[in-house]
Amino acid sequence: MATEIEFSLAALTGPARRHIRVFQTHQFLDRFAMGLTVAVVALALTDRGMDLFQISLLFGVYSLTTMATELPFGGLADGIGRKPVFLTAVVASLISLALFLSTSDFYVLALSFAFIGFGRALRSGTLDAWFVETFKAAAPDVDVQPALAKAQWANAVGLAFGAVLGGLLPDIFGTVANGLGFSIYDVSYAASFGVMLGVFVFTMFAIVEKPRPATANALRHGFANVPSVIKDAGLLALKHPALSLLLASLAFFLMATNPVEVIWPTHAKPMLDEAYANTVIGVVTAIYFFSIAFGASLSPHISRIFKRRHAMTLAATFACLASIQIALALQGSITGFVTVFVLYSVILGVSETPASSILHRCVEDRQRSTMLSLRSLIQQLGAALGLVLAGAVAEIYSTPIAWIFGAVFLLIAVILTLVLVKRLAGEANG
Repeated sequence: MATEIEFSLAALTGPARRHIRVFQTHQFLDRFAMGLTVAVVALALTDRGMDLFQISLLFGVYSLTTMATELPFGGLADGIGRKPVFLTAVVASLISLALFLSTSDFYVLALSFAFIGFGRALRSGTLDAWFVETFKAAAPDVDVQPALAKAQWANAVGLAFGAVLGGLLPDIFGTVANGLGFSIYDVSYAASFGVMLGVFVFTMFAIVEKPRPATANALRHGFANVPSVIKDAGLLALKHPALSLLLASLAFFLMATNPVEVIWPTHAKPMLDEAYANTVIGVVTAIYFFSIAFGASLSPHISRIFKRRHAMTLAATFACLASIQIALALQGSITGFVTVFVLYSVILGVSETPASSILHRCVEDRQRSTMLSLRSLIQQLGAALGLVLAGAVAEIYSTPIAWIFGAVFLLIAVILTLVLVKRLAGEANG
């Protein structure tokens, strides 16, 4: 691999700096729209008469739809263009929100969640690939990891602000919504719909991509090529030891951390006074996103400590997460839990961009979206398996035991990443 130039924002050309700002703004708006519903989705479903089993089924519809369509639409983005596929994702999100706002029927809500999963699959690896390719053209041989960190920061901040506002809107305008015959939580969904329309307009005018064939024949050709694109991406991952090691380590990483991210509110709530427990959990959710954003902003500085050896940064990050996850499981007071959880979230934010940097250096432009989708699929599978295992262990023993058990997967990820360090060093010297 060619030696990369250290990133310096001041040394970048004007187009390269503008490119980063545009993508940061785009990521903030898109995640802000999503964040508006993150804090209230379970409450909104309960308010519509759904029980916990039905809610779990709806999230299952989302997961299955995402996994079933993840790779095909990553391949399509590589074939017909990232921008049109992303715009289709926004349309899917708008349809999902409209369906949700229109009904309390379980089956229509299931269709809404299917569109959420469809939109997630369409988003995966589209504009991320566009960002990297355009950045590399504007700043040849410059380390892309700090630029990715800036985008990740905007992403997390958008989710955080969206979650805070999404929790406040029902309290502020809930009475008005009830007076009009809507649920108080519909206010947050309506706001998300409005922001998502803004994302569509911003994407149309601010995201510039060289047009690819957009005829019906080109679209059919794009779908027809999906199986071969998927096959090529799978073979690339299998034939490229560095990619295989990276994807395997990320799967184990999600097996360990996803149960913490999903289950923590049920573990923390008994530590709180019932009168303000939900409010505190809402605030901690926002702090969680802000902490991830802060971690993303720290990532380039931490990478410099390891001389921009991203695999070594990733191994150190996974090792830290393993120890912090064990410490989190041992907390018995809300003060100690929140303190450790914030640190845990910061390290999660640090972990994102080193992995992305390694992946982007290992693939060509024509397969970049597909490989990002393959990464997302493998991570989702790891996350789902980890959640099932953690749920079983927590049911038999306790949630802290499940989290400590999950830390073992992080140690496996550390071992795989250390092997990746040696592999990348060998490729660089070769």
